[in-house]
Amino acid sequence: MSLINGLPSHVLLVHVVVVLIPLTALALVAAALWPRAGRRLGPLLPLLALVALVSVPLTTHAGEWLERHVDDDALVRRHAELGDGLLPWALGLFVLAAVVWWTGRRAPAEPGQGGGTRWSALPVRIVVGVLSLAVAAGAVVDVYRIGDSGAKAAWHDAYSKTVKGTEGGS
Repeated sequence: MSLINGLPSHVLLVHVVVVLIPLTALALVAAALWPRAGRRLGPLLPLLALVALVSVPLTTHAGEWLERHVDDDALVRRHAELGDGLLPWALGLFVLAAVVWWTGRRAPAEPGQGGGTRWSALPVRIVVGVLSLAVAAGAVVDVYRIGDSGAKAAWHDAYSKTVKGTEGGS
């Protein structure tokens, strides 16, 4: 999949990644830190994380196609290198989302209701919460860095700092 409606698919697919990775990160942190939020999200959390995960290699593959169809440029190469690093973060989001969802299913709805398992123990929740925060932050920062490098690669020397085509100037 290299073109969509005549446009390089990378420039369209990248929007899926830019929206879904931070959204998944936010949902993961909310579910990991507030079990009630996790129960409300239910299977939507790992499903969202799965779609985000799948969107990353689709987007990077489309980006590799686009890289072969533009002039050789250091900014493009830097963007491609950074883009290759997002998959582990997306995988981490998915794994943790599945863990948070699974442990939320096994825990009692309210404290003191019994039926709790070792998965709902406070130390496990703390570890999962800290890991979720770390992976979510890393994923969002990486998306920002990749997006910033992509914007620089696409727009450097591609626009004028002065207004063109206006009469009388300003």
